Amino acid sequence: MSNSPSATRSSSGLSVLGVAFVVVWCTGYIAGKLMLDHAAPFTALIWRFGLAGLVFAVFALVAGARGGGRDVLHSMVAGMLMLSMQFGGVYLAMGWGASAGVTALVIGIMPLLVAFLAMLAGSERLGPAQWCGLLLGFAGVLLVVADRVDGVTPVRAWIALAVGLVGISMGTLYQKRYSSKIDLRLGLAIQNGVATLALLPLALAEGFRYEASMAFYQPLAWTVLVNSVGGFALLFLLIRRDAATGVAALFFLMPPVTAVFGHLLLGEHLTLLKIGGFLLATVGVWLATRTSSPVPSTG
Repeated sequence: MSNSPSATRSSSGLSVLGVAFVVVWCTGYIAGKLMLDHAAPFTALIWRFGLAGLVFAVFALVAGARGGGRDVLHSMVAGMLMLSMQFGGVYLAMGWGASAGVTALVIGIMPLLVAFLAMLAGSERLGPAQWCGLLLGFAGVLLVVADRVDGVTPVRAWIALAVGLVGISMGTLYQKRYSSKIDLRLGLAIQNGVATLALLPLALAEGFRYEASMAFYQPLAWTVLVNSVGGFALLFLLIRRDAATGVAALFFLMPPVTAVFGHLLLGEHLTLLKIGGFLLATVGVWLATRTSSPVPSTG
């Protein structure tokens, strides 16, 4: 029914929760890049996921959170996709020389891929206005990153980014369908724990290299407390509440908002083209989130 709670929540457009998620998530790109200046990619992720998993485990233990065997299994799969594959691919690509612009461009395809996969699976209805919003959002991303995309990115970095793209796209859909009902604290403790174990052999293979200095520990603390704890908690809540396509569309705002942060914090030049891209992406996300319509469950 059109007036069902899920449909109503999914058609409300940009929300305070969504805006908060975008702002928190964007800071992770800056902090992550700073970490990679002082640590090998998988080593940095082991630190991040391991510590975040401990924080969520303490939260779950204090709250007495419980979950069934099937819920735990689904959370493990979601962790492999959304954490191991996504961040493993992105961090490795940046470590191999992928620029921020190339990274943003590839991950910017995610909302379109999620929408396409959701349509194939029959889990969400995608109307003309929603597709228009998705295309406008991607066009906004193109405008924002146009001057940051280079032609010297190694092939292996492109492959790593493709792995990250598949991970976050499939992970978003999987989380929505199978792993959004488990207690948030328990679910994220499991996801971070599984991601840590999955990437540990790769971190050991690269020599578990990191610089024991504040230059590494400060951005690490930010990625753990703000991005992993705060950002993923917000993402978990958004996926639980809204249609997967609407949540994915928020990622169109990541490059524009990151560009604004770069201007305010790092003195990077904010051009009219970037501003135009920001506005275009915002309109696109508004359309996509306002018209998201999950197919009612028959179970």
